[in-house]
Amino acid sequence: MSTIDATPLSPTPRTTLGRSRERGLTDRAALHAILRETLVAHLGVDVGDHPVVLPVAIAVDLDGPDADGTLYVHGSVAARWLTRSDRRTVCVTATLLDGLVVARSGFHHSMNYRSAVVVGEARIVEDPQEKAHALDLTVDHVVPGRSATLRPPTRKEVAATAVLAIPLREASVKVRAGDPVDDDADVEAGAWAGVVPLSTVAASPVSAADSHDDVPADVVSRAAQLGA
Repeated sequence: MSTIDATPLSPTPRTTLGRSRERGLTDRAALHAILRETLVAHLGVDVGDHPVVLPVAIAVDLDGPDADGTLYVHGSVAARWLTRSDRRTVCVTATLLDGLVVARSGFHHSMNYRSAVVVGEARIVEDPQEKAHALDLTVDHVVPGRSATLRPPTRKEVAATAVLAIPLREASVKVRAGDPVDDDADVEAGAWAGVVPLSTVAASPVSAADSHDDVPADVVSRAAQLGA
């Protein structure tokens, strides 16, 4: 375990669990593991006249310039949600769904999950080197090692893309695992209860219509990692 993984989470009042505190984890290793596995997170921001929550691709730099590492998201420079996020508090939520918890009563139905919430003041990345690094990390988050095999982005592509950075300092982690927790009377009644396991599983890569069929090793490896 790295030193940064061993650093305990230090929740602020905004990231302190109010309910089901027994499901909370306080080690940063758990936060980092969830973020590594997450392919789609959700960013919440107040754009002025209403709040929005949007699905976003993410990248993580544990050695980033922000406190306890940096979480990156990106979008169009014309995106209202992104420009309105600069120097404002945002919330990024990552959720991994592991199972449907089927109980003996509607009240005790639940889901098994691993979730992380990151709250902090976002900033639009202005430094060209940090921006290029963040965009490479985003590509590599989808397919590890992929950015090194691609042509450099054009000036037009870079100019059209904005990157938002959020410190990883203020975060919380919550996990539910295991069987339903039913009332004794419902258990004694004899109804079935259990869990339907869920996972994200990749199929074999499919070549584009205008591509050859020699699938690169990094893509093959990523598909295999995800269970193709």
